[in-house]
Amino acid sequence: MPRIHFQLQLAELKDELLAMAALAQQTVACAVDAYLQRDLGLCEYVKQNEIAINSQQRELDEMAYELLAKEQPMAIDLRFILAVIKINSDLERIGDQAMGISRRARESVKREAVELPVDFEAMGEYAVRMIRTAMQSLMEGDARLADTVREMDDEIDRMNRRAHDDLLKLIQEKPELTQQAMAGLMVARSLERIADHAANIATDVIFWIRGADLRHQMSLAMD
Repeated sequence: MPRIHFQLQLAELKDELLAMAALAQQTVACAVDAYLQRDLGLCEYVKQNEIAINSQQRELDEMAYELLAKEQPMAIDLRFILAVIKINSDLERIGDQAMGISRRARESVKREAVELPVDFEAMGEYAVRMIRTAMQSLMEGDARLADTVREMDDEIDRMNRRAHDDLLKLIQEKPELTQQAMAGLMVARSLERIADHAANIATDVIFWIRGADLRHQMSLAMD
């Protein structure tokens, strides 16, 4: 009976994490829409979601640490709980990055609307897809699917580099648009960072399933 209770607690922990991930995905999508549409109502929605994400992070951490303290899990169950704690942190940081995009949206309302040479919608959709796929790999316990998320990170890095180059060129050609272009640079950077956190989540799924810690390998590859 104690073992069954423990497994039910693990299932509840996973469900809460998946719910938090769904909220994080929604928050990123709304932040991008707020920036593209210059919509202050969506900015407020993003703010409220980010507050909810912070609250969920604290609750999930408490659940996870209580399981570690009371149940003293072994092997794969221990790795799962440790992975949840790290994924929880990445989801909270995704919320932070979405708030950064929302702040750029609020600032943009005060300036002239201009069309920038960056497909922010595509970048946002790609970042959200990475989060969704990473969480699907957790839900299904699929390390191969998690591997694909790590591979996807290269594409959004490429998008960010192109955005960086195109926006710097715009500043050189039209210095009067410097403020709008700089805001665009920060939005693109936030989306790239969101993708990085999705890749971190995939790495933690691999750690849970395979017992392999790949985070330092990722850092070395980026150096």
